Amino acid sequence: MAAELHVELVAADRSVWSGEATLVVARTTSGDIGVMPGHQPLLGVLESGPVTIRTSDGGTVVAAVHGGFISFADNKLSLLAEIAELADEIDVKRAERALERAKSEADAASERRADVRLRAVAGH
Repeated sequence: MAAELHVELVAADRSVWSGEATLVVARTTSGDIGVMPGHQPLLGVLESGPVTIRTSDGGTVVAAVHGGFISFADNKLSLLAEIAELADEIDVKRAERALERAKSEADAASERRADVRLRAVAGH
């Protein structure tokens, strides 16, 4: 059996995903980071971006994450996000409308959130 790490993706309002994985890629303030079993302990600040989880059964889970923290120790990875949505939960049409509205209103924060949601769906 391949080495695994236990992953918990939690948003402020709910548990989003939990399970075993072989790789997790997330965006931090220091850049993109890939975490595999046996990685050195870490604590970082998450930036808005897609998080990709390669599950132990060969599947892929993608989520749009907006801010929060990432920590890893003893083969346990915690992603504590302000907001997180699984790609298959995202309404693409709604996200596209939100992106257009944010662009027309020059709302950079809303534009970034909508863009991350659409990138998560595209990566799914």
